[in-house]
Amino acid sequence: MIPFNKPYMTGKELYFIAQAHFNNMLAGDGPFTKRCHGWLEEKVGAKKALLTHSCTAALEMAAILADIQPGDEVIMPSYTFVSSANAFVLRGGVPVFVDIRSDTLNIDETKIEEAITSRTKAIVPVHYAGVACEMDMIMEIAQHRNLLVIEDAAQGLMSTYKGRPLGTIGHLGAYSFHETKNVISGEGGALLVNDDRFTERAEIIREKGTNRSKFFRGEVDKYTWVDVGSSYLPGEIIAAFLWAQFDEADTITANRLAIWRQYHGLLVSLEKSGLFRRPVVPDHCQHNAHMYYTLLSPGIGREPILTALKENGVAAIFHYVPLHSSPAGLRYGRVNGDMKVTDAVAQQLVRLPLWRGMPLGQQEKVVTVLARVLGLVKVNEN
Repeated sequence: MIPFNKPYMTGKELYFIAQAHFNNMLAGDGPFTKRCHGWLEEKVGAKKALLTHSCTAALEMAAILADIQPGDEVIMPSYTFVSSANAFVLRGGVPVFVDIRSDTLNIDETKIEEAITSRTKAIVPVHYAGVACEMDMIMEIAQHRNLLVIEDAAQGLMSTYKGRPLGTIGHLGAYSFHETKNVISGEGGALLVNDDRFTERAEIIREKGTNRSKFFRGEVDKYTWVDVGSSYLPGEIIAAFLWAQFDEADTITANRLAIWRQYHGLLVSLEKSGLFRRPVVPDHCQHNAHMYYTLLSPGIGREPILTALKENGVAAIFHYVPLHSSPAGLRYGRVNGDMKVTDAVAQQLVRLPLWRGMPLGQQEKVVTVLARVLGLVKVNEN
């Protein structure tokens, strides 16, 4: 079986973990955490980067920083992971779902304005597959309406929009280092603070609502409880593993991009058959090859395709069940406008195996099997 994902290790992870133990520092905010903070701030240009134990945690911190109160509305796509909405629902917020674009599968920026009400507090663009949303228009809307922009860049490390790293364009941004991402630590994430108004409070929220960070910097003689918060920081073992990944982030990204482009080339002729569509990446967006997907043409059942791929040794999978149609989405959120693209994509998208170091031969097998399976579908339809 060709697996969908294969977590990559650079070879330095265990050494750095042992070093963290040797330093007698396994709790959070040790030397490796600080190295990771510095790398993120230098590499992507965030004013402040804070490691968290997950991207979910980073989004929850963002919701607190945004002062989401019961009834406040947050505009976002429905075609996203549950954490994009859950972080705000936990504060009593109401996710307002709008449709996505048919090309990039990102939030349709032209539908945001009509979804804004007097209760709207923030916009949450989700950069699907590491391809940027149209951030210029989103930021213009936010500025005009006095709204916050919180980038869900879970899939976006090493991607850019018009030369600007994803996660650093909005007021706040969130990364994921889950094992399915490009740069990983098993579980893990980071909050990017791009607006100075939130820097000090972000540290406090992350440290259980205390000013402990100030204490360690010698800015106060003792620390105490000063605000709401929780334990959002990861341990040093996670940070040490992640530091090894950061050290090779450019190499990892280059390799994944080469694999992505190989898929893109191998699938040109198949796309011309009209049975599916390849991903679309606008010229002003540099993506990170987080995933390679195909969109099956209307009328082609996805489940038989996935089953046939699996039977032939290829672990291809679908993606999100739209939040607006989920039980919790129906209970906690609301929809603005139609969701035609979202509903269609949710039934058509197939993700192909892709990981760092994937051999060309396995890619060719994936494409060969896909072609054979789609050919059978075409025959059956005729």
